[in-house]
Amino acid sequence: MAAPGQAIDAIAAMTASRQIWDWQSVYPAPAKLNLFLHVVGQRADGYHLLQTLFRFLDHGDRLHFAPRADGAIHLATPLPGVPPESDLTLRAARLLQAASACRQGVDISIDKRLPMGGGLGGGSSDAATVLLALNHLWKLDLPRRQLQEIGLQLGADVPFFIFGRNAFAEGVGEALQAVELPACGYLVLEPPLAVATAAIFGAPELKRDSLPIRAEQWHPGFGGNDLQTVVAARFPVVAEHLACLSAFAPARMSGSGACVFAEFESAEQAQAALRKIPAKLRGWVAAGLDEHPLRALASG
Repeated sequence: MAAPGQAIDAIAAMTASRQIWDWQSVYPAPAKLNLFLHVVGQRADGYHLLQTLFRFLDHGDRLHFAPRADGAIHLATPLPGVPPESDLTLRAARLLQAASACRQGVDISIDKRLPMGGGLGGGSSDAATVLLALNHLWKLDLPRRQLQEIGLQLGADVPFFIFGRNAFAEGVGEALQAVELPACGYLVLEPPLAVATAAIFGAPELKRDSLPIRAEQWHPGFGGNDLQTVVAARFPVVAEHLACLSAFAPARMSGSGACVFAEFESAEQAQAALRKIPAKLRGWVAAGLDEHPLRALASG
């Protein structure tokens, strides 16, 4: 069933520049969209070379932290089917602890709202929020660049969330240039499945030779998502969601899927389209953000 109109988060409002962040705060982990995603090559080690435009959304997970005196890192809300050694939030906290020789511990809990395998960066965003929040709460004061280097050990999208600005990204996603984007609203649909990123990048039919562009050549509406054809062919439900959304505005998939989105001039226009989406589909509306709500917690 489509989500109600009040699905837009208050992330932007609750994270004004004068926000005081402490142990009682709720720390946002915003979603991202890939406004385009091209595969422009492949390295000798198998990693794909990408170009993409990342945009933050005013919708996402929310994390809570509580200090521990015993130095332990504990996740109070484990994800079903995700073993502790694979959980990005635990790994992020432990990497930060090791990199800083910090002896403090923490209990972490997550209000999980972003779907796993949805292409919205949920796990990467959670990990980045852990790094940003604990760097602040543990009073480590590591610079942004060092936090990005730690984040890259967790996944290619994590440095973007720590970078904290909407960005044109290259390489495996870690080479970032800030981009100013106009205010707009997005309607996002969540097909009921999780897409395994590695399987899509490993598909023999994946297009890997899109022509690269310079950051300044990007403009709204440019390009597509090279992974979309593979995902839509393997998962017809994604193709069905794309077709439904395309009746209202140009639609495309974010990341390696499964979520699809359309851009509107305002959140109100996106809400009007959401009201017309069939009730059996799950969807929500979010405004685009100019930057990560926690960007000020890191220097540099």
